[in-house]
Amino acid sequence: MKARTVLSLLFLAVTCPAADHPIKVLKAGDGGLDLVRGAGQPALARFLYTDSHGRPYLHPLRSPDGKAVLTQFSPGHHRHQTGLYWGPTRINGRDYFHNYNQKFWSDTQISHQVVAGEDHPTTIRSVSDLLGARGEVILQDEQRWSLIDHKSYYTLDLEWKGTARVDVTIGRYAYGGLFLRMPWKRGIPAGCINSEGLKNQAGEGKPAKWVDLGMQVADTGKMGRIAIIDHPANENHPTLWRIDGQFGIGPALSRKGNIKIPKGSSKVYRYRLVVYEGDHDPALVEKETSAFGDQ
Repeated sequence: MKARTVLSLLFLAVTCPAADHPIKVLKAGDGGLDLVRGAGQPALARFLYTDSHGRPYLHPLRSPDGKAVLTQFSPGHHRHQTGLYWGPTRINGRDYFHNYNQKFWSDTQISHQVVAGEDHPTTIRSVSDLLGARGEVILQDEQRWSLIDHKSYYTLDLEWKGTARVDVTIGRYAYGGLFLRMPWKRGIPAGCINSEGLKNQAGEGKPAKWVDLGMQVADTGKMGRIAIIDHPANENHPTLWRIDGQFGIGPALSRKGNIKIPKGSSKVYRYRLVVYEGDHDPALVEKETSAFGDQ
């Protein structure tokens, strides 16, 4: 089934009276959607998919000042990883984490919604059909990515909704679900810490409310940081985390066990990313964790 994209042709802005940098959604030349502060400025985030990559993803994701790219697309050590993306490793035995082509992800559509008011973020929505081995649709994958600009940092929320077209089992696995790949290379200053105080590989496979990853990017000498927060309403909260040897991180959706979605029903997971620069800021991450949990 050939993928198609539904894009708004209007350049719309959020009217946030208290915001210095209202976010706009612009159609990108490669068929994606850009989240930008204003005309002529680099996109803070680009959301897209291509004919060869049916799975939607965000790349590049930039630092709050727009100068540094914080994501990496298909590095040599993990070709299947595409910046920031969602991909369970086992759904009814099929692997949507390592396989992103249209034999697995089909009929992807992306669109956006802009609602006036500072408490209403700019939201990009994607809908994809996840295909079984015979080409049948087994799950509808719906993602809503919402960005709020806080000037010195921004938050990016994901709400994932999976609607089962057949009885679905997301199989127990050490990783899979939301995943982040920052531009790691050997010798680069990098490190992460979780909500329990565990650093780097000590947090691999351990439960935590959040993980904050920092990595030196570009030639700025600064540490770009992305903290991922697990919502308390998510099944298996606090989740177990994947932290690989190159600092790819993600909440491991089914590491605690199988997840069932009966035919005709849906399951929702929510996460918040806090994008900022510098040293680990526990006060900022805890503030956003508390605010996210109250929603």
